Amino acid sequence: MSSFRIRPRFKLQVNFSIDQLQNKITNELKKSNQQCNANINNTFITLSLPEKDIQYWSPQLRLALEENEEGKLIRGLYGPKPSVWALFFYFYATFGILGFFAGMYGFVQLSLDMPAPVLWSLPVLAGFSIILYLMSQTGQKIGAQQMFTLHNFFESALNTQVRVS
Repeated sequence: MSSFRIRPRFKLQVNFSIDQLQNKITNELKKSNQQCNANINNTFITLSLPEKDIQYWSPQLRLALEENEEGKLIRGLYGPKPSVWALFFYFYATFGILGFFAGMYGFVQLSLDMPAPVLWSLPVLAGFSIILYLMSQTGQKIGAQQMFTLHNFFESALNTQVRVS
């Protein structure tokens, strides 16, 4: 399940109802002795670890349940808690916006035959973005065992193999 993606995901086509899926997960929760927690809300299910096992990099599995022509489609998304994801998104957006305006200002200065030292900020911002990406990959590796726990729980609840991309 290790990948270069920040948030691995999967799609699974099933031929049972949404209520049956919710019942399968509820039954697996009863059998698993608090291996996972589930928050079931209509067509969304969030699987997480028990409070005693949660750390900063702990993943969650978010399941979106949709009806389509072939039956039911389950879209799964592994990722950190929403607050962690929002923090990383905030930094990516900040570096992107700063890079955009620094680049625009620097290239305008160059086009006017003026010195443009602000362009030196572009490789620095790119370096910060790469460091942020490497931090997210490190966090994903730290939480990999917990991600496998969530994945195995989901597979045993549905009694099927799920391929993550």
